[in-house]
Amino acid sequence: MANFGPKDIKKLREMTNAGMMDCKNALTQADGDMDGAVAWLREKGLGAAAKKASKVAAEGVISVKFDAQKAVIVEVNSQTDFVAQNEKFKEVVSTITQHAFDNNLVDADAINASTINGQTFADYLSLQIATIGENLVVRRASLIVADGDEVINGYVHANGKIGVLLASKCSDDSVKDTMTKELRNIAMHAAAMSPKTLSYEDFDASFVQEETNGRIERVKKENEELERLKKPLKNVPQYVSKMQLTAEVIEAQTEVIKAELKAEGKPEKIWANIIPGKLERFILDNTLLDQELALLNQQYVLDDKVSVGGFVSKVSNGKAIISKFIRLEVGEGIEVVEEDFAAEVAKQMA
Repeated sequence: MANFGPKDIKKLREMTNAGMMDCKNALTQADGDMDGAVAWLREKGLGAAAKKASKVAAEGVISVKFDAQKAVIVEVNSQTDFVAQNEKFKEVVSTITQHAFDNNLVDADAINASTINGQTFADYLSLQIATIGENLVVRRASLIVADGDEVINGYVHANGKIGVLLASKCSDDSVKDTMTKELRNIAMHAAAMSPKTLSYEDFDASFVQEETNGRIERVKKENEELERLKKPLKNVPQYVSKMQLTAEVIEAQTEVIKAELKAEGKPEKIWANIIPGKLERFILDNTLLDQELALLNQQYVLDDKVSVGGFVSKVSNGKAIISKFIRLEVGEGIEVVEEDFAAEVAKQMA
């Protein structure tokens, strides 16, 4: 006769978050002893986790939680998208996100080194792996804490694959409500347009140089084909980022523009009206990397006449800036080896 009942199963489930049948089996193995059942589940979970540790977990979801003062964003990976849509998996993700939020855990390392529900996070995750049946990984996470002048908002794309957090520093309390609302729209823009940094100032100089060289070579290759087809050639870019547009570069370009205006016979008295527009065009043509990868420099999808940074300045009357930006997309940077299906079946049969 069993030395436990439904209440004991319910209690063990609440303690460990393991599945109902796993809890029943654990209590059976432990002859109703609660501590013994927890130990049995832990051993089962650790064994399952060890077996599945080599399995690449590249699917999963991004989860965010925020209020007026702080926000967390967490990437939890699974092996398959099928499990990522499972209600049990979603429950685990929600628990981890709430845990990170409540305990101000700054990154994935802090989460994985923490204690949750009276047990180490490693033990907790092992139980979930045993219950769900796939390798699970808390791969990335970030925490934003607002200072007195900042507001926070965020967005998770409907499929849970992309999440964005933003903070805006406001120099006047009168624009905080406006910026809180607009941050969600800008977060939706960032989810769709895939910026990698907040500003061009965040780029590494070597990355910018590599991009410059690569783009120059690509345009040269394209021009070879265009020349063969007797079509107009593309301009070979000199620069790709505002990082490269030093005061000396701008001054030199101003002199080029003046020389062009003189050659065109334009009266010198109107040059001052023409030069700013031509410089602006020069900057746009030579900052394509910024416009592609830096959030503040991208053309805003809800107002494509201005950049995201320009839009923020416009709606806040110059009283706010975007101060923090985090964007995570499930599986970024994970290399998944595609295996031939027939070869996989043969390997399993062997």
